[in-house]
Amino acid sequence: MTTTSISQLKMNPSAVISQAADYPVAVENRNKVQGYVLGKNLYEAMVTFIEDYIDKRAFKNADFSKRRKAEDVFRDLGL
Repeated sequence: MTTTSISQLKMNPSAVISQAADYPVAVENRNKVQGYVLGKNLYEAMVTFIEDYIDKRAFKNADFSKRRKAEDVFRDLGL
């Protein structure tokens, strides 16, 4: 994993963000990771993946045994 220091992040944040386009960059302070920088596309892909996972689990766990309308189930699931 690519790492950078907090000092480098302060001096040139654009360069660190560019490095983080496809993979997170760990930000260290005194050789301990304090956080991560994610590029915009990587962050959005992660959020989409998590949202899809949550939706699939909710749909899988939905109770369809009561023969409710699909629209009602979707509304209850927040879809």
